[in-house]
Amino acid sequence: METVTTSEQLKQLVKEKYSQIAEQSKDQNESSCCGATCGCATIDYTIMADDYTSLQGYNKDADLGLGCGLPTEHALIKEGDIVVDLGSGAGNDAFVARSIVGEKGKVIGVDFTEKMIEKARINAEKLNYHNVEFRLGDIEKMPLSANVADVVVSNCVLNLVPNKEKAFAETFRILKPGGHFSVSDIVLSGNLPLGLQQSAEMYAGCVSGAIQKNDYLSIIKETGFINIKIQKEKRIVLPDEILTQYLSENDIEEFKNGNAGIFSVTVYAEKPKDCSQPGCC
Repeated sequence: METVTTSEQLKQLVKEKYSQIAEQSKDQNESSCCGATCGCATIDYTIMADDYTSLQGYNKDADLGLGCGLPTEHALIKEGDIVVDLGSGAGNDAFVARSIVGEKGKVIGVDFTEKMIEKARINAEKLNYHNVEFRLGDIEKMPLSANVADVVVSNCVLNLVPNKEKAFAETFRILKPGGHFSVSDIVLSGNLPLGLQQSAEMYAGCVSGAIQKNDYLSIIKETGFINIKIQKEKRIVLPDEILTQYLSENDIEEFKNGNAGIFSVTVYAEKPKDCSQPGCC
């Protein structure tokens, strides 16, 4: 079981894992985790994903099954908006957002995995989209000017960022005054077993990188956002074939019967219109 500690190590781990995933289809990602039955150590990256197939703008080639919610469904995106998708992957959420903003709007995807950016750009070219672009960059230091976005969306990505304070501060910076975000992420309630907390593999799969829900919401509030609300929440159930890779049988039973839980939440918040707030101008 691999253990990592520094922010740079965590970032490198995520980049390596998602570079591998970029080479696979959603179907391959769904079948890549066979747990104890075939001795592989790869967790199932699609286990938290929601179904996009009924959404307008959905493109199968861009869906790698990596999300944990449907943030675009709750993001109150309007025609003509400028939308920024953080951790845009192969372009799944960006293309759904583009179907809403239309030709008058614009969608900018940001991802720090070169292979994901390459795949997203190929997908955009196939679709002949001229108002969707993908930029290589770190969410802790985004390649965007201040006050440019009407809406920010993100799907199961911010919990992978080691410095969540920086990530939300950057989100605040790029939003226009009065703009808002809707992000889906993995959060915790109670303490996970040490085996899950310390595993680098589970970190890349969004679980051990998650923090307590109350701490997550506190960071958003302390950044300066207002009107914070949870738009959707669901419990994530990890199957035994995944848990057995990280926990003993006794630990699994304790975890299942305990109060600790893993949740997908979609959180909404607004940047104040009032420029007296920190970071507005």
